[in-house]
Amino acid sequence: MPMPPLPPSFLSRMQQLLGDEYAAFLASYDQPPDVGLRVNTSKLSRREFQTISPFDLKPIPWSEAGFVVPPEARPGKHPYHAAGLYYLQDPSAMAVAELLSPQPGERVLDIAAAPGGKSTHISALMGGEGLLVANDLHPRRAQVLAKNLERWGARNAVVLNETPARLADHFGACFDRVVVDAPCSGEGMFRKDPEARAEWMPKLVKSCALRQDVLLEDAATLVRPGGVLVYATCTFAPEEDEGAIARFLLAHPRFELVEPPRFPGFSPGRPDWIAEPGRADLRRAVRLWPHKAPGEGHFIALLRRSRASSEMPEAPAPLLPIPLEPEPRQYFQQYCTDALNWRPPESRLSQMGFHLYQIPEACPDLRGLKVILWGWWLGALKKNRFEPSHALGMGLRAEDVRNTLPLTLDDPEVDSYLRGEVLSSSGADGWVLVTVDGHPLGWGKRVQGRLKTHLPRWLRQF
Repeated sequence: MPMPPLPPSFLSRMQQLLGDEYAAFLASYDQPPDVGLRVNTSKLSRREFQTISPFDLKPIPWSEAGFVVPPEARPGKHPYHAAGLYYLQDPSAMAVAELLSPQPGERVLDIAAAPGGKSTHISALMGGEGLLVANDLHPRRAQVLAKNLERWGARNAVVLNETPARLADHFGACFDRVVVDAPCSGEGMFRKDPEARAEWMPKLVKSCALRQDVLLEDAATLVRPGGVLVYATCTFAPEEDEGAIARFLLAHPRFELVEPPRFPGFSPGRPDWIAEPGRADLRRAVRLWPHKAPGEGHFIALLRRSRASSEMPEAPAPLLPIPLEPEPRQYFQQYCTDALNWRPPESRLSQMGFHLYQIPEACPDLRGLKVILWGWWLGALKKNRFEPSHALGMGLRAEDVRNTLPLTLDDPEVDSYLRGEVLSSSGADGWVLVTVDGHPLGWGKRVQGRLKTHLPRWLRQF
């Protein structure tokens, strides 16, 4: 789709708001959008990635794992991307999870999570410990979210396909941190998204602001006393940014705006841009501008709920694992003996139909919700055998597996494997984890010197 012109009424409003800054803001649209890359610190450190990176890397101030890479690098086509060593994400969007600051062992909810940029970031910051509930209202987007978490190797994530209202009714105030990456008018994406430009109109801003008020109302119900709520948009519209937070704080006096860490490129919120009663504390919000910082436009507000003892909720009922039936248990144990140097904790194994999961720690009961993933999907229970999932391979380390096919980046077999071709491979028959430079790419099954690819079709590079 060709890039349509910027909407005239949008430009008129931005000129009025920005004043002397408007020329620099407008000039940023003549520049190509920045390509952001965030290292998967669950798999390797920032320094380790810098050592092996095939790309020129420019650090992002607010994210230890984030870099800007040249747009011609095409990092989405690289085998390291298929190996889950990094996620491609707008640099400004990386600030959301960083300000959320999730901790290992906490319960965290990403309420509108697809396609998964913020959820993968949260999972890595949690060190794979605790519980991440990643939700999206739209079924297809929820499936994409699950796939991205699978490639990332996330071991502590549940994926749901629910409305925020249903989540609020089901869970109540049980989350330590909740992130609301709100659907918005998308003005911050105008530099790289022709559809956002084409669909924008003033009444879209107003309708988005109304939906965001409802979404924030549901999100507030899910934050435990003392917990944190992060609200983010990728729009410049004050009605959806400072205005949304002003309306929320007026209706929810037990929440307060928190002053976040300030990094180069962070600009304060603008309480002078909204019609609601002025609140000086709105300056504690963060605005990211394409003419001041790497990435596109973003707005972020960090809110904390007061810790009133009278409001302390009861602990939610836990999700009780469903033990394996005797025959599937035998097949899974045999697989572990033959293929792995690792075993999951027995107390967290759960048989969900024909699938086997490792349930995250402190996971509340999910029955009655639309569940895409009940946790770390380990594999399928089939007739007379257990078949490992791609998610299992991506969540393991090479040393956790008995039989590997270690490839290096310059091996032609890497591209052959990613195309789904059969490889020549000597060794014992059985499941083999294919790796690139020591990092899992996926499973293959070796029979009589031939390795059949078991890479999911959605990952194959035809």
